[in-house]
Amino acid sequence: MTDKPTIRIFGVPMDLGQQRRGVDMGPSAVRYAGLQERLTELGYSVVDHGNIPVPAVEQVREQEGDSGRTDSSGSTVNAHHLTAVATVCNAIYDAITTQVPLGDVTISLGGDHSISIGTVSAVTKALPVGVIWVDAHADFNTPVTSPSGNIHGMALAALVGDGDPSLTEIGGPLPRIDPAQIVMIGVRSVDPLERERLKAHNVTVFTMADIDEHGMAAIARQTLDRLAAWDALHISLDMDSLDPDVAPGVGTPVRGGLTYREAHLLMEMLADSELVRSLDIVEVNPILDHGNQTAELAVELAASLFGLQTM
Repeated sequence: MTDKPTIRIFGVPMDLGQQRRGVDMGPSAVRYAGLQERLTELGYSVVDHGNIPVPAVEQVREQEGDSGRTDSSGSTVNAHHLTAVATVCNAIYDAITTQVPLGDVTISLGGDHSISIGTVSAVTKALPVGVIWVDAHADFNTPVTSPSGNIHGMALAALVGDGDPSLTEIGGPLPRIDPAQIVMIGVRSVDPLERERLKAHNVTVFTMADIDEHGMAAIARQTLDRLAAWDALHISLDMDSLDPDVAPGVGTPVRGGLTYREAHLLMEMLADSELVRSLDIVEVNPILDHGNQTAELAVELAASLFGLQTM
């Protein structure tokens, strides 16, 4: 890029979409690892808008009851902290749509992956966006199919319009994205009913087996080809997409993930497209990390995504 856009950072310290504490400290960990400084070195003007307010889980439990499974009408559903998660996602939507001028780039720091219901809803309001979901998990459950009731495993389903209306209607009553806008990369942990739903929706999923067989370069090229109709790209990067050996500080690690170089190559090839307009970095858990290793890796990957070059 010659005239580089302003990058605007939003922190969302939310741990309500899952049950393992610590990801609420993710935004601080990534900031401490030098995200703003690294992007500034690449020639960007960077504005950090601070954190979206998120209630403490103890407060939410007191308000919603021990189970935390009530929807906006008071009906019981298998979705923990539903009302609070929806409130935060609406706040994310409002912040991004009101504070990010068209043409600027948004980076949202989680927090658990449920924040992407708000971020993707916001960025798709401004322009057509292809969504690249880099994750060990499919995140395609609904309150009906979810074994756990954790909303971070329902985020992508909510964005295509499946799930509780309080999540599917953020930003309006229509689905935020169509399944044809989605490519998933790095998947290796899928619930049985999720698998059926992904096939029924015809979502493009590149598993780790696909990456093993064809290589990351081929997968990245296929991803860009499949999303060629879209004017911009949103990257939703769950740090558990990487192997726990290189990214130990995540709440739901799954062995056999992306290597350090595979992840960087993906970011570098996406950067070459010059279509990336927004990024989520989610599920960094400093409590489980080793010397902030995972947050530092997240910053390195963000730098590769926004143009860091060897030569």
